[in-house]
Amino acid sequence: MSRSPPLFRLGKQSPTVHEVDLPPLLRLPVVGVIGSGTEEYTAAAAAVGGLLAKIGVHLLTGGGPGVIAAVSRAFSETLGREGLVIGVLPCREDNPARPKDGYPNPWVEIAIPTHLPFSGERGTDPMSRNHINVLASDIVVVLPGGAGTASEAALAVRYDKPTVAFLSSADQVAGLPPSVPVVQSLGEVEEFLRTLLRRE
Repeated sequence: MSRSPPLFRLGKQSPTVHEVDLPPLLRLPVVGVIGSGTEEYTAAAAAVGGLLAKIGVHLLTGGGPGVIAAVSRAFSETLGREGLVIGVLPCREDNPARPKDGYPNPWVEIAIPTHLPFSGERGTDPMSRNHINVLASDIVVVLPGGAGTASEAALAVRYDKPTVAFLSSADQVAGLPPSVPVVQSLGEVEEFLRTLLRRE
């Protein structure tokens, strides 16, 4: 019975790490998108999702319904995208081992369950996964939303993450920190992102 040759040799003749010719690993930037967990705001969400897919980044969201599902759907359906849809999931308050009902949405490709149940008005609480959403993002884009969106935007400011809000007016996120710039065109969102991505 013949034996297959080893894939590599041990000992002095083995190549060192520096001698192995492997392509460099590329780290795509991570853009977090925050917004309503109930309303889709389809036009804005689809525009942002498509844009992010085309500029070569990973999309990170809270993994649920509403704006997040709409932006995830648009991102995942864009041909030629490089990045993945990442969802950081809240747990059920009565069972930390189970994601909250409705999570993840069907377009999440990498689901990250957490033991953290709080959101909405408790979005800055230490038991909210909003901290992970923001800390894991290189850049944050705000879409229309409620108290949970405002809390994530506040965390983005706290953690010094570059943040832009794509809104028709600041009133679309009650409590949006005043230091977060509000833009009304997708072109301005793209300019904000590309300016930051060129620095990395």
